[in-house]
Amino acid sequence: MDAEKVVHTGGCHCKSVRWKVVAPSSVVAWDCNCSNCNMRANTHFIVPADDFELLGDSGKFLTTYTFGAQTAKHTFCKICGITSFYYPRSNPDGVAVTFRCVDPGTLSHVEIRHFDGKNWDSAYNQTGISSYSKVEK
Repeated sequence: MDAEKVVHTGGCHCKSVRWKVVAPSSVVAWDCNCSNCNMRANTHFIVPADDFELLGDSGKFLTTYTFGAQTAKHTFCKICGITSFYYPRSNPDGVAVTFRCVDPGTLSHVEIRHFDGKNWDSAYNQTGISSYSKVEK
């Protein structure tokens, strides 16, 4: 993936939740089969939390769902129900951005990788997913 970073904007379907994220134009997105991601067909790329910013009054339109280990914070819009981003269990220091919720024009390439969320511990250890929320120096 290229190292050049750009500012992406995006949000939910009704546009009540808007955000910007600094990330490469070419990203690795994770297709997870855990019970939650699988039901929502959520494929997401992960960035350090400091590279993500909610815009305007978006926070008042968000609600959060947690389950299991209670580490992941699944955020979604109270109006349209779309999860445009969330705080993943694999990367509690990062943000998982739903790549389909990025506004057109800034993503040049999306490489889809599988994350076996049904076997979370072994997938976490084998994929290197935790490195995606670390700040590059």
